[in-house]
Amino acid sequence: MEIFGSTFDDSVFVAARDRLSASIPSYRAKLCEPRWFCKDTDTEDTTERQKTLKFRADLAFRRRQYESALRDYTACLSFIPDGNLSVRRDVLEGAARCCCHLGRREQALDTTEKLRAEASNTCHLTCVLQLELSIHQRFGDLRGQISALQRLCSLHPFNPWYWFKLASGSQSLLESSPQAGREAEVGGDEQRKENGELWLKACVGFVRSRLLFGILRIQQSSFVLLSSEKAMQDSDQALRNLKPTERSLEIISEVMAEDLIPEKMREDNQDGESLAGLSIKNFEERWWDKLTSAGLMEKEPGTFKMSQGTDSV
Repeated sequence: MEIFGSTFDDSVFVAARDRLSASIPSYRAKLCEPRWFCKDTDTEDTTERQKTLKFRADLAFRRRQYESALRDYTACLSFIPDGNLSVRRDVLEGAARCCCHLGRREQALDTTEKLRAEASNTCHLTCVLQLELSIHQRFGDLRGQISALQRLCSLHPFNPWYWFKLASGSQSLLESSPQAGREAEVGGDEQRKENGELWLKACVGFVRSRLLFGILRIQQSSFVLLSSEKAMQDSDQALRNLKPTERSLEIISEVMAEDLIPEKMREDNQDGESLAGLSIKNFEERWWDKLTSAGLMEKEPGTFKMSQGTDSV
């Protein structure tokens, strides 16, 4: 007895065999000369013109011919289709970096703002913030660096290097600000308040980075582990220089360790997540307000105390 469906009529497969025997048109790959894009072409194909300008700009940037690269990046923008956002982001970033190298800070930041407005996921926003950070670094703007790093810490709260850089930037700005004498008298209470905030941000960043490096080191090895251990040592030394009291250090550590739960750290991985509907608590709401409400304040750099008598040490 035959099982139902176990036999087939050969005629069912005839059409398939006929289709397979049909001739397939040959494919000829396009051959391009080396640096073909360096030659000017009068083609009406907008895609071809976009590629030519983009590749030529990239080559000029690599050669550090930033004026020429910026000119081609700018021209390239008008040939990019509206839907090709990845190429548009790449071109805008190249233009921003050219402006940075040419000393055109405001133009570079304006281009970065265009990228920020078009960011659609956390990876895009991270790239924009890192670009903004590099621009501020190029022009030695410590306040701009701190602002960008605060947003990076809010977006990636479990990245120890962002916290370490935030702390280092705050410490550098604190060390360069008026501390005492006639210079401090000019700013008065406002300068002392700013110094207090910088001191606290430095302490917070070094404590948080040290906690994160300690958690992540069990997963690390080789040069990555060495880098983490070096950063932990630098954080310890920086905290000794900042001289928080034991009670101040205890409060900072307690607040900054609240969300450092392995399960939560895995769940909070936002790489590539859409920004639509994504709730990112800002730096003040997530950490800063808790610390300031605890009464952490400073009087003088190097002799920081808890305000309102809350520090018993």
